[in-house]
Amino acid sequence: MAADDYAGSEYKKYMLKLRALCAELPPFCAEFFRGIEHETLVRSRYAYGVDLRTFFFFLIRQPGFEKPEPRSLTLTDLDRVDITTVENYLSYVSYYTDEEEKEVLNGERAKKRKLSTLRALYKYFNKKEKLSTNAPALVDLPVIREQAIIRLEPDEVANLLDIVQAGDGLTEAQKKYHKRTQARDLAILTLFLGTGIRISELVGIDMDDVNFSANEFSVLRKGGKQDILVFGEEARAALLDYMLERERMMPQAGHEEALFLSLQNRRITVRAVENLVKKYAQLAAPLKNISPHKLRSTYGTTLYRETGDIYLVADVLGHKDVNTTRRHYAAASQDNRRKAAQVIKLRED
Repeated sequence: MAADDYAGSEYKKYMLKLRALCAELPPFCAEFFRGIEHETLVRSRYAYGVDLRTFFFFLIRQPGFEKPEPRSLTLTDLDRVDITTVENYLSYVSYYTDEEEKEVLNGERAKKRKLSTLRALYKYFNKKEKLSTNAPALVDLPVIREQAIIRLEPDEVANLLDIVQAGDGLTEAQKKYHKRTQARDLAILTLFLGTGIRISELVGIDMDDVNFSANEFSVLRKGGKQDILVFGEEARAALLDYMLERERMMPQAGHEEALFLSLQNRRITVRAVENLVKKYAQLAAPLKNISPHKLRSTYGTTLYRETGDIYLVADVLGHKDVNTTRRHYAAASQDNRRKAAQVIKLRED
């Protein structure tokens, strides 16, 4: 399948980055990454490596753990890490200066991920009986305060698509490029709002992934799973309009299969899509900070409000755990309950 080419290039990119990172880490990290290879994406293993590097640089500066570099650390050193050390580390990563002298700020969500990385490392070597302690497992995960979902209302969605079509409100500089990107941008936004696709999935779509006879296209989900998404008539019309332009483009070498191209005729990047969404959303809903993920949330909320089927929403959005979906769309659930409360009449007026 065409998406495999994109997945292959992403795999190679992150595998090379992971190998370079491993050269900075203690040798036992390579064993850890090999051991979890069957259950994680290479991108996730690289993220683990980045978090572990931060922890190891912190650790070699602590009394009793002084080393010239992280590579000098051993599993024996990890066995001596106690709860206080882990708690001090979580406090440290709230604000610190990294090895490149850059200031880094981390909120509760990032700290939770870093602690989860340490837990995964210790769990692996506990299972292998190479570690006898597990201090990270004894430290409570930071509490994440759930925030209300920011999404577009139906009138804002219509306004957003109208702005993309007409270019109203764009600066003179933006209007110079609008004619060249209008069909592409409308197709991208329509897919976000009409299918709930993730931005990483969208940029990976190839020409051959789209099947207009069935109104569907294949994507590579988180975890490397191939899946099929179905689009409606509005998305079909927007995609067909864009395809007329796409067929006239001359992609750069190595980007011939990509569906969505940049002005440089290369596969469009995540950053470029984030920027175009922000550009139009600021005009359609100036008081809301709308990102591609917020458009996905808009789709999920609309689908749940229309169907009331949380399992359908979870399936379409590619959530492995329906509780994730339920947690995100609790507000919409409350709306449905309020509607239900008004349906039952105990007395005739």
